[in-house]
Amino acid sequence: MANLLPDSHFRSLMPEFTHMLKTMVELESPTTSKAHVDLLGNHVAQLMRERGAEVTHLPQELVGDHWVGSWGTSDPGILLLFHLDTVYPLGTLAEMPWQEDKHYIMGPGVMDMKASIVMSLLALTECANARLLPEKKITMLCTSDEETGSLYSRSLIEDLATKYELVLCMEPALRDGSLKTWRKGISNYVIEAQGIAAHAGASIEDGVNAIVEIGYQIPEVLKLGEKDPDTTINIGVVAGGTRSNVVAEHCRMEVDVRTMTQSEGDRIADGLQSLQPLQTGTELRVTGGWNRPPMERSPLIGETFGKAHAIADKIGLVLTEGGTGGGSDANFVAPLGIPILDGLGAIGMGAHSRDERIEKESLPMRLALLAALITDWWNSP
Repeated sequence: MANLLPDSHFRSLMPEFTHMLKTMVELESPTTSKAHVDLLGNHVAQLMRERGAEVTHLPQELVGDHWVGSWGTSDPGILLLFHLDTVYPLGTLAEMPWQEDKHYIMGPGVMDMKASIVMSLLALTECANARLLPEKKITMLCTSDEETGSLYSRSLIEDLATKYELVLCMEPALRDGSLKTWRKGISNYVIEAQGIAAHAGASIEDGVNAIVEIGYQIPEVLKLGEKDPDTTINIGVVAGGTRSNVVAEHCRMEVDVRTMTQSEGDRIADGLQSLQPLQTGTELRVTGGWNRPPMERSPLIGETFGKAHAIADKIGLVLTEGGTGGGSDANFVAPLGIPILDGLGAIGMGAHSRDERIEKESLPMRLALLAALITDWWNSP
């Protein structure tokens, strides 16, 4: 373990970790409030500056600003990905305050992903203090709109990622601490039916009910997912009609599709676009497509995980891997053919829920793992 910081080193930093994390959690930062995301962003930017980073501010008009903090002046080496925003609306903190007990730390955004920001700041600081940071440039990219699809940050993420040799996505770990070596791709669609309005009593025979048409289409949509057991199709919203005594002229459904591969997602897309009306007099319109491409477990991802596994072994950690149906900004990076590791954040549970929490006992080893990857990546075969 020469030149690697053990988990015992980070155990003594837990009071500092907790203090920093509490401050961030209590800076509520829902994606929908630019002002509040910017408050957190400015706070994180100041913490990066205090720790020796060169910080770049990337103002945004419609969402919170993005921030880039870099250590080192040599060729770009490692890019760490974070998002400042959370799913929780303003005021959640009053009902879901910061809490800490013997085993857990709880609060909105504590796992997804404010703990990751604190972990990275502390790991980089300790590596720098121990003179273990590589000569390569290490960069933290903090974006503001991941929870709503990264519409305003995707191009920045993809552009920066192509300049680095390794990308670490600091999303939370799987429940057992595993890294995520695959993620399903996400596609979103809106299917609209246009019918013919009529009086439901006096002239119902003159109408064509769009709600009924959508009802007929639901099993057709779900049938598309039966070919691959790993594919999921969820109809999350159905809305239509105006009054009970009017034959509905319009109805729509919103569909969430998750697939392991690009080809399977494209197959579902073709199937949705091929849907035909099942009532004479109705029209169908299908819009939408990929939100995030799949992060397929490619040979490169397997090789990258294998190297991380060997580094983890040096600090006494048996690193494991798995995957999830949820998406992250790693979905954008993986198809670019860049080595990426995902799920390096805290271990916990309840993301996006009132039960969101992280495990205190696991934090020193997660910090040691992150520090080891940063300091040993170019020393390991």
